[in-house]
Amino acid sequence: KIQQGFFRQLRMESYRSFLQANWDFFLRRRKSDFIHLLTSELARIAAGVNIFLQFISAVVFTLIQVGIAVWLSAKMTIFVILCGCILTIFARNFIKKARSLGGQTSELAQQYLAGITDQLNGIKDIKSNMMEQSSLSWYSRLTQRMVTEQIQYTKLKTSSQFLYKASSAVLIVSYIFMSLQLFQGQLQQLILITLIFSRLWPKIAGIESNMEQIASIMPSFQAFIQWREEADEARELNESHESYEHVTPIVLREGLECRDIYFRYNRNEESYTLENIILFIPSTRMTAIVGRSGAGKSTLIDIVMGLIQPDKGEILIDGESLTKENLPALRRSIGYVSQDPFLFHASIRENLQMFKLDADDAQIWEALKNASAAEFVKRLPHGLDTLIGDRGIRLSGGERQRLVLSRAILRKPSILVLDEATSALDTENESIIQETLGRLKETITIIVIAHRLSTIRNADHVVVLDQGKIIQSGGFSQLANEKKGLFRSLLGKQLEGNLQADTVS
Repeated sequence: KIQQGFFRQLRMESYRSFLQANWDFFLRRRKSDFIHLLTSELARIAAGVNIFLQFISAVVFTLIQVGIAVWLSAKMTIFVILCGCILTIFARNFIKKARSLGGQTSELAQQYLAGITDQLNGIKDIKSNMMEQSSLSWYSRLTQRMVTEQIQYTKLKTSSQFLYKASSAVLIVSYIFMSLQLFQGQLQQLILITLIFSRLWPKIAGIESNMEQIASIMPSFQAFIQWREEADEARELNESHESYEHVTPIVLREGLECRDIYFRYNRNEESYTLENIILFIPSTRMTAIVGRSGAGKSTLIDIVMGLIQPDKGEILIDGESLTKENLPALRRSIGYVSQDPFLFHASIRENLQMFKLDADDAQIWEALKNASAAEFVKRLPHGLDTLIGDRGIRLSGGERQRLVLSRAILRKPSILVLDEATSALDTENESIIQETLGRLKETITIIVIAHRLSTIRNADHVVVLDQGKIIQSGGFSQLANEKKGLFRSLLGKQLEGNLQADTVS
């Protein structure tokens, strides 16, 4: 009960710490590292707790047996204890090696999970490019290292056990000899002490074995503590904001303003990812942010949503500065749709209710209708109860995007953010999304990061980023007519690419 209770507490506290950490904390790490820590490492720690409890139990029973042995013969018991202390000194080397091997176990397990995750994420590329052999070679090398490490640990464990058993045999013989020759023990007393010794020495050996196992698990525990401390240092919200459900969302009336924003991911570098960003995003309008790859579009959106904090400048919400106090209210007012649809292996109803737990069928169908997704959901064999597969694999790309958009709309956000959410859509689905956004912008402030510029023809305001700076700003038609502007150049290249694709097809 103690072990399982402690294990659950570790799980809850670690997951809570991670969820409450800021976005920068996640940018510095791989997703597989979090999975490894919350699965393999926590499982090893739980096993270590069990071993530690066994260690405490062994120590308690050993002390009881030592007390009885001292009562019967103090001299003989002191002899046994001294031998045990000598054995402990020799066992320090085993404990040190066990700790080193434990560190290797954690490192190899982390590499294994990270590699498997990457391989499965890229399985289509592997199959398409016939990379099976190279993937198998990587897997073979890593698993061989894991086998070698486990064999080394088994050798270490069996060697220490052999030492304990061999020394036990020698000490029993020496003990009987000294009892008869030096201590002149009586036969009855000798039998009783021998019996106690036969029970006492395995306890000492068991304690040594437990110490080795605990030492091998210590690297996992230290890694867990280090991650927890880093997550706590990166805590984003105050304790009073642990639950977003009780926070009243912001109703954006005037708009969002970026006032002289500067940001860089590496504080040691002189150059900024974003520099001198002065921007106003009006409410109930569609604002599009465009630019070349790496221009800083997603970074700007992350700052507007409060995921990362600028080095200089501030974000204003209806003229009020964005702080930790009103950040939860801003988050509650945002509906975010990413380029890669975030869907669960569950039914459509469960996927939508994940973002609004108390949503009924009427609200769900309304959100689906507003995102132009109701028709295709009605055609599915089980409607809202249709399982969509891992990451929505049973749906087309356009259906997935519309379903994610429905989920964002279900929250009735004041601000809708689309981060290149239409970049992978065909022309038909792009038109559907475009019409949907045209309807929504009458009641919702829409911010779109657009890779395909045709999606933002109905945008009220277009902002062009290049190398972290705003170089153009205005309406779609206005920027398209600026002959020397970057927007016209990007638009021309896309139109040329579309014409070539149509010609080939």
